[in-house]
Amino acid sequence: MTTPDPVAFIRANTILHEPPLIPEIRLHLASEIVPIWQMTEEELERTGLPPPFWAFAWAGGQALSRYILDHPDVVRGKRILDFGSGSGLIAIAAMKAGARSVLAADIDPFAATAIALNAKVNDVSVVVTDENLIGTANQGWDVVLIGDMCYERPLAESIEIWVRNMVAQGTTALIGDPGRTYLPKMGLDKLISYAVKTTRELEDTDVRNTSVWRIV
Repeated sequence: MTTPDPVAFIRANTILHEPPLIPEIRLHLASEIVPIWQMTEEELERTGLPPPFWAFAWAGGQALSRYILDHPDVVRGKRILDFGSGSGLIAIAAMKAGARSVLAADIDPFAATAIALNAKVNDVSVVVTDENLIGTANQGWDVVLIGDMCYERPLAESIEIWVRNMVAQGTTALIGDPGRTYLPKMGLDKLISYAVKTTRELEDTDVRNTSVWRIV
């Protein structure tokens, strides 16, 4: 089994498109007219691909990006970690809002490639890593941004423990979440909510009520 070249695969299986809530940013995204939209997990495995989370602008990421663009003081002049970056939407929004630097972290090497491509399209500079950062020491980040990562219990719990340790040391941490099952039930301060247009191929509704939370 030969894994496809990430750059060639992304360009062949996505189109440049603006997420509904973030028209200022263009991303390489899957749509109904490209094959990756219909690929099953078995087909992806045969192709040597992990699930293409990077190919979609998830509701939590859109909400957090909108909040950052509308409240640039959250990131302006600061060092940012966009954890579980996916398409790089949040990282790009942070740079557009005036962040000093952004590290976009995603363990999927295809996501890392997508982030780099999307940053270039939007004329911003983002550092990308596919290292698993959970449990590592803060590398100088002032703000940690997490979009739509509370969909699996072990992952959500590991992230919460790790990020709360950084918050206790003075780091700001924001989560964008559309009501996923494993969003922490305590220690969150709601900042804002948005109605985010989505699709029934990804969600069970056409619109997700999505909130931005600060970990306190």
